[in-house]
Amino acid sequence: MSHELSHTRLSRRGFLLSSAAFGAAAVASTSIVSKALAAPLKLEKDVVKLGFIKLTDMAPLAIAQEKGFFEDEGLQVSLEAQANWKVNLDRVITGELDGAHMLAGQPIGATIGFGTKADVITPLSMDLNGNAITVSNAVWAEMKKTIPTGADGKPVHPISASALKPVIEKLKAEGKAFAMGMVFPVSTHNYELRYWLAAGGIHPGFYAPDNSAGQILAEALLSVTPPPQMPATMEAGTIMGYCVGEPWNQAAVFKGIGVPVITDDEIWKNNPEKVFGVTKKWAEENPNTLLAIVKAMIRACQWLDEGQGRNRAEAVKILAKSDYVGADEKVIANSMTGTFEYEKGDKRAVPDFNVFFKYFATYPFASDAVWYLTQMRRWGQIPTAQTDAWYAETAAKIYRADLYLKAAEMLVAEGKAQRADFPLGSDGYKAPDEGFMDGIVYDGRRPNAYLAALKIGLKANQTVAGGTVVD
Repeated sequence: MSHELSHTRLSRRGFLLSSAAFGAAAVASTSIVSKALAAPLKLEKDVVKLGFIKLTDMAPLAIAQEKGFFEDEGLQVSLEAQANWKVNLDRVITGELDGAHMLAGQPIGATIGFGTKADVITPLSMDLNGNAITVSNAVWAEMKKTIPTGADGKPVHPISASALKPVIEKLKAEGKAFAMGMVFPVSTHNYELRYWLAAGGIHPGFYAPDNSAGQILAEALLSVTPPPQMPATMEAGTIMGYCVGEPWNQAAVFKGIGVPVITDDEIWKNNPEKVFGVTKKWAEENPNTLLAIVKAMIRACQWLDEGQGRNRAEAVKILAKSDYVGADEKVIANSMTGTFEYEKGDKRAVPDFNVFFKYFATYPFASDAVWYLTQMRRWGQIPTAQTDAWYAETAAKIYRADLYLKAAEMLVAEGKAQRADFPLGSDGYKAPDEGFMDGIVYDGRRPNAYLAALKIGLKANQTVAGGTVVD
């Protein structure tokens, strides 16, 4: 075992032990918790409108509504599906929505001014994992030629993007481009797709201050496609693959038009996916209302992961309603109940495809925010180098663990959660993470060292100008 690996494992153990010690100390002080902590909140607003996109990971909102968790907090909530991620964000910023289901990178992108400039925060992570990368049948037929198979004759996972290189090279020789879809420039999907491609030796392209397409020097051209339109866009031949959340990968399998080749949990184990976002101004004007929303959503996430998924079948029925995801129950259940179908008939157990509460999934870790910032810098969305301190300070402004912990403490005081359910002793940084498919360890405290370790992407003081990388 290498010293680095040993240190990483010890760090993880240390994190768990320190959290446990903190929890034990906290239990001893439970008797002096103020009764006010368990008293009903005096809401600034008791009628709120929250936005979402029709994806299975909007589940915490639907469950908080359907199981009465919002109502328990004195809230009257209307949930409203939005056309796309940009509209969703814009309507939160303008105040047409009080808050929304957001891509984990959206509050970060808005705050640093990529695309839209606004102070947006998140006090809650909504889930881990939940995405996959799908390719068309024609592309899969070519990829499959170089993918090893196991004793059962099925492809060995995880599948590297290196299997895609011959497809791209063949198209290039024919004067054709290889195009793929992702859902938004600051989406997890964009960064996961880029990570997978780059790990397989395929350049996904750079952004520049004067070029927001993200296709500078690209070997695979990535562009935005709304999630529900992904399968039809691929079937039409406009794109040859995509990265998206469910149920739109499984929809390709059911339609017989494509094959999911890798889940995001195989790219980065237990990666953060969606968050609940509000503007900083709204949070400051409605602190108790925000706490009430967060409490209700934490309870919904608990319910979703309760008893090793015993509630998932009921959740599928709820999500299938037209008011929420509005997709066929069988398609939603294919991933939501702990399985995932790759090639037609190749259905495998993937118990952590959707995680809502396990592994401290609801806690907004600063190290998760830093990872998104590193990917924005890696691909030129942050055009110039930044110090490690800048990454930490920026993350702390956006991923508001302080607000989350207030809500968590209230749930504990009310007897609706246990102290052990939350990483109350954490400083917001996970131990160095070994869960990436290429084996590169991510340490949120050392973002520039992490960027230097990635083979493809901007390094140190490099910038993108005139269609090339400048040192």
